[in-house]
Amino acid sequence: MGFRTKQIHAGVTPDPTTGAILTPIYQSTTFVQESVDSYLAKGFSYSRSGNPTVRALEKKLTVLEGGADTTCYGTGMSAVSCTMLAFLNAGEHAVISDVAYGGTYRLCTKVLTRFGVEFSFADTSNPADVKKHVRKNTKLFLTETPANPTMKCSDIAAISALAKDAGAVHVVDNTFLTPYYQRPLELGADLSLHSTTKYFDGHNATVGGAVVARTAELDEKLRFIQNSTGSIMSPMVAWLTLQGTKTLAVRMDQQSASALAIARFLEQHPKVLQVAYPGLESFPQHELSKRQASGFGAMMWFEVKGGVKAGKKLMDSIGVWTLAENLGSVESLITHPVTMTHSAVEPAERKRVGITDGLVRLSVGLEDTDDLIGALDQALAAV
Repeated sequence: MGFRTKQIHAGVTPDPTTGAILTPIYQSTTFVQESVDSYLAKGFSYSRSGNPTVRALEKKLTVLEGGADTTCYGTGMSAVSCTMLAFLNAGEHAVISDVAYGGTYRLCTKVLTRFGVEFSFADTSNPADVKKHVRKNTKLFLTETPANPTMKCSDIAAISALAKDAGAVHVVDNTFLTPYYQRPLELGADLSLHSTTKYFDGHNATVGGAVVARTAELDEKLRFIQNSTGSIMSPMVAWLTLQGTKTLAVRMDQQSASALAIARFLEQHPKVLQVAYPGLESFPQHELSKRQASGFGAMMWFEVKGGVKAGKKLMDSIGVWTLAENLGSVESLITHPVTMTHSAVEPAERKRVGITDGLVRLSVGLEDTDDLIGALDQALAAV
């Protein structure tokens, strides 16, 4: 089946009792067992350990990513946290993309280091730099590509090879491109991680996370931590995400087409210092993006002449675009990473990896492209 067929039909069947075409919301704490001897014959006992609605979403995402199985979580950061707990012990080491979501950076540097886990932040766009950070106790690589918010892209196959040589697990945060455009497991990664809050939901309605595992053994380790920490996604969120996933491809195609048009507009604007979007020929990893992904996505950033003051004025006054955290929704969002998504990252570290104070991040939605460009043009004229 093609991707668009799978995103609608994979993992779900009509309800056997009523024939309902949508998977029911199994809003139940516990599940009645036929007998002690047949305990768990139906596969469910308690919704912290597993729920039929959540399971339907897990099956669907497994098919879309081409993995062995999937675990779904209450938030994207819960997915990251459980992955770290599943594959890192005290005294072990992980190599993380030096540009990553601020919450990931905070988890590594402010929480897990308290329990003896060591981290190095490497330029994952340069496999040679990644290799320099590998130690004897390295057990996990986490690559965010494209990276949030600089859009820096990394060679998934090359880093997967390094991880294999080190005997480590390679996790790819695939939130920005989803399996519709990029499938890390096919490129050698062990785990593909998502904030389902973003493109799978697509409507600013939920928070959730998922990790698709290449093998059943990897999934079993994740499922043990998911159950132990009580981090499973709720049935209602799973149901809403199931519905959002059905339109993933059509949304991403339109959002990405608009993003390219907007990026080209910004690249030529006299008041814009620079713009970064993988679909632009000027983007440093443009060729890599074309090679390992089938689309460029709908995320970008730009910097306005006049620095922070000019950027804030633009974000505070722009029409159509909404000033808010999150990304991947049908609403176009404009974000200031330094004060919003990446405020947990120290100023010196932000500067080192290219997250400047004047950086403006865009998540392109489904509004008319001309309206989005027009709003940016008016806001830039007022700066």
